[in-house]
Amino acid sequence: MKDQIIAMLPELEQIHDRALRDKIIAVWQDALSMGGWKLSDLKRMPFTLLVKGVEITFIEHVRTVCQMCIAMEKVLQDAYGSRIKINHDYLVAGALIADVGKLLEFSEQGGKFVKGELGKYLRHPFTGVGLCYRHDVPYQVAHLSAVHSKEGEGGFRSAEAIIFHHADFTDFELVGG
Repeated sequence: MKDQIIAMLPELEQIHDRALRDKIIAVWQDALSMGGWKLSDLKRMPFTLLVKGVEITFIEHVRTVCQMCIAMEKVLQDAYGSRIKINHDYLVAGALIADVGKLLEFSEQGGKFVKGELGKYLRHPFTGVGLCYRHDVPYQVAHLSAVHSKEGEGGFRSAEAIIFHHADFTDFELVGG
């Protein structure tokens, strides 16, 4: 399944730290298993349940936001050089797992994607952090899941979390909102 996850999320190859990449893949494997999903389901699953009839899939959203983060990092690094500190591996890893908790939040009933029982109690930022801790993902990466949504408002955001937050909301507001 590892190779299939890499094929679906080729941005994983952007994570240079092999151990970190393996942890992110393990988080995905665990989320798929715990949620009872197949990889093919992610190509049908909407990226949000907050907007009726959204046509952007979960996997399209994850990949697009990750690519936006990489592009934003490049622009910032080109403009400011060493005056701004961004950990590339943390940014990419965090972007790829920030929404993985949706695999525990969402459910499919009668061919429709809905908020599942767990999702009624815990939104994806919380379950995403939980999955990260299960796989010893560094807190600097889990942080992106923790603070990327409304649950993170008013809290500290690292440079990587700021980039992800804005990329995520840009995508949400353009294609989902």
